[in-house]
Amino acid sequence: MNERFAASTLKNPLMPDEVIFNEKGVTFKARKVFSSSEQFVFYNDIAGVEIDSGMFFSTIRIKARAREHEIIIENFTKSDARKVKELILERAFQQ
Repeated sequence: MNERFAASTLKNPLMPDEVIFNEKGVTFKARKVFSSSEQFVFYNDIAGVEIDSGMFFSTIRIKARAREHEIIIENFTKSDARKVKELILERAFQQ
């Protein structure tokens, strides 16, 4: 049940963003040069998932209930972004 997706290392070779699934929810790790953030969201608290696709990479935007700002993770391959969205929506509606 635990699955992990990491962003491409082409744009950010040292600190790629990550998405980690577990039984209760999903953890989003967004890493930058001087800072990083880690956010856990229960599946039933996810209101929506959007994918912004560029020529090579995609950005995943997570809209969570009771949170003012969306969660943004970047530089995923298009296929990984679609799989992340599919898993989140599948598990959010199973709850």
